[in-house]
Amino acid sequence: MNLDFSGKTAIVTGAAHGFGRAICIALAENGADVWAIDIEEDELAQTEQLCGEASGHCQARVVDITQPAAVTTLVEEICRARGQVDILVNNAGGVLGQTGRPLETVTPAQWNAIFAVNVSGAFYLCQAVAPGMKAARSGRIVNISSGAGLTVSLTGIQAYAASKAALISLTRQLGHELGEWGITVNCIAPGFVRSNPNTERQWDAMGAAGQQALLKGIALKRLGTSEDIAFGVLFFASEQAGWISGQTISIDGGK
Repeated sequence: MNLDFSGKTAIVTGAAHGFGRAICIALAENGADVWAIDIEEDELAQTEQLCGEASGHCQARVVDITQPAAVTTLVEEICRARGQVDILVNNAGGVLGQTGRPLETVTPAQWNAIFAVNVSGAFYLCQAVAPGMKAARSGRIVNISSGAGLTVSLTGIQAYAASKAALISLTRQLGHELGEWGITVNCIAPGFVRSNPNTERQWDAMGAAGQQALLKGIALKRLGTSEDIAFGVLFFASEQAGWISGQTISIDGGK
């Protein structure tokens, strides 16, 4: 399989750690010019450094993707520098420090905050890169959802589960809409991976019995890594995936 992305420009959101960092490094290692996006400046700088150490090219930008104007400014900067965006990986998202609570206690602000980063941010990025991809008649968009978008969420957070399901639906819709321009839109639904401070807290909260129960429910009897998710992104971004669109693949060790 040809995973050479030389000459390709990629945006990766949520790039400060976890999946996003692994995706940045994987794309950079394989020749892509990577633009790493997050709001966590210090960790984002580490991602940029690690890409450089892997002999890749990466530029970090602190951008709040929930702000449409900021997203537009970012894409305009990239297009001035590189001509167009070839690959967009919408990875930013998460629980924003929230924990599961009864439905009736969830505030509008808590609900809207998770939807803003998990769904709206991805939508704004897709909007911003679509004209350039249409003009080039090519492009790869990869959305990172979650197993929570396909079944009940381990987090117990209603907005998280609903937003990840919405991202899967958006993937199908945009895949249908953009296909005639040679643009593919696909999605990865990761299983539980210890990839960031939130997932570490979830893992610890499970206790030994809960951890063993989780592992027992995985066909391969082990947790995956951020690199496992990055490998899926490389495939969807590759030329070999040119006739795959609107699809969601679970990378979860087998359920």
